[in-house]
Amino acid sequence: MPKQLLLCWAILCSGVITYFCLIDSSNIPAVNFPSIDKIVHFCFHFGFTFSWILFFKKELKGKEADDYKAYLISFIFSVFFGITIEILQSVFTITRAADVTDILANTIGGTAGVFTCIAFKKQIDKI
Repeated sequence: MPKQLLLCWAILCSGVITYFCLIDSSNIPAVNFPSIDKIVHFCFHFGFTFSWILFFKKELKGKEADDYKAYLISFIFSVFFGITIEILQSVFTITRAADVTDILANTIGGTAGVFTCIAFKKQIDKI
C-alpha cells in the first residue's frame, strides 16, 4: 500500500478522533453502559496508534530504522495527542473537562495498538 494512502488514513483517523473529542458532548447520544467513555478512549487510541504505525513503518523503511522506531514514535505521538486533546477539552469546550483517567485509557489503548502490531508483524509487513 502506498505510504501516501497510509498517511491520509492516519490523518483522517486523527481528525475524526479530534472532532468527536471536542464536539459539544450534549450532541452525543447518551449510552447507558458502564465505562463507555473509557472504552471509547481505548478504541480511539488503539486505532490511532495502529494507523500511525502502519504509516511510520513505510516511512522509515530502508532509512536505517527498525520497526521498533515506528512503534515508539507512534506510541509517543498517541500519548501526547491524547494529553493535548484533554487540555483542549478543558480550554475550548464548556461541556467537557480534562480527565486523567481518559489519558490512562488512551495510553492503554496505544499500548494495545503497539502490541497488536508486534503480534501481527508478518501480516502488517505485507501491507
